[in-house]
Amino acid sequence: MNRVVITGMGAITPLGQDVNEFWENVKAGKCGIDKITRFDTADYEVTLAAEIKEFNPEKYMHKRELKRLDKYSQYAIYASCQAYEDAGLKDAEIDREKFGVIVSSGIGGIETFYDQTKRQIEKGHDRVSPYFIPMMIPNMGAGNVAIALEAKGPCLSIVTACASATNAIGEAFHKIRAGVMDLAVAGGSEASICETGIAGFMSMKALSTSKDPSRASIPFDKERGGFVMGEGAGILVLESLDHAKKRNAKIYGEIVGYGTTCDAYHITSPAPEGEGGGRAMNTAVLDAGLKLTDVDYINAHGTSTYYNDVNESAAIKNLFGDHASKLCVSSTKSMIGHLLGASGGAEAIVCIKSLEEGFVPPTAGYAVEDPECTLDYVPNTGREADIKVVLSNSLGFGGHNATIAFKKWSE
Repeated sequence: MNRVVITGMGAITPLGQDVNEFWENVKAGKCGIDKITRFDTADYEVTLAAEIKEFNPEKYMHKRELKRLDKYSQYAIYASCQAYEDAGLKDAEIDREKFGVIVSSGIGGIETFYDQTKRQIEKGHDRVSPYFIPMMIPNMGAGNVAIALEAKGPCLSIVTACASATNAIGEAFHKIRAGVMDLAVAGGSEASICETGIAGFMSMKALSTSKDPSRASIPFDKERGGFVMGEGAGILVLESLDHAKKRNAKIYGEIVGYGTTCDAYHITSPAPEGEGGGRAMNTAVLDAGLKLTDVDYINAHGTSTYYNDVNESAAIKNLFGDHASKLCVSSTKSMIGHLLGASGGAEAIVCIKSLEEGFVPPTAGYAVEDPECTLDYVPNTGREADIKVVLSNSLGFGGHNATIAFKKWSE
């Protein structure tokens, strides 16, 4: 089996429109949450989100392309082109039929869906855009990335709600390890901050109604009251080690394990004590050929909802036993909100940078201890640490659970 390494990364997030800016702001525990500016929230109970400001898609896309690309596809292309350039692939000689794309979205073009439905109601069905369907469907992020990068290998979009990007990276890892692909761009993209996106989650009582950006997304804090919607994309270039070495590529880190499970329990609530998430973590560790005690840090799903945070914490404690108290556990969502199907892509980048620099980022905004959540959540201030193995968790509606195991790069 091939070893699989990370040779490129691309990000567009509420805390930065490239990997370095994003990572430096995450390290500093900055907050990317603010008042919603996309639409008038006067009649909305929810008024905060983590928006991307001053986005210039024309860096990687021609202006004429934009009218046929939903924002989630724009984000996917933008981050994928970054990762492709970062990996030094722009002028590389590669077998394009073994170059894959697995880029996911949990929802797809919901902004386009809202705009075109409104247009039909107000102006008639014959005024609906001919681009409506290819802009809306959630596989077109992957399809558009493949076109932009001339990737002719497997092209997939795995829709598993908030586990989508982590599943995408994990499936790409397994395909490269098995020799089906030489390399792939993998991750997720989401752009759901619109009237319908906010209203849908708001009606479920899933979103925070806080008016204070610093106390809105507060994972594992007793006063948490729901998640904050974020947006963006996180993309990795994965490559077999032999392929990377042949072209003298820079190696950021290694993927060594992947686990994916289903709760088979409830459409939105996790199984009691996070049983399915615990199995995903255990499967990833076993897939990597590691012991549970080898794990140093877990980038938690950590949504700032009651059921997620309590059950994910329980899953970690039940699986790791005495070792759980030695683990660092933090949530990137405390700073950038919940990127839904893209969250695992952005969080994978955080994991890789953490290993590369020996630094665990914080859970920002933490203030009130919850007796049901008693792990080391690295509150408010990140710390230097000698970490060699990191897990990234993503847990989605429908009972979808996914975990990736990353390892510090060494020959």
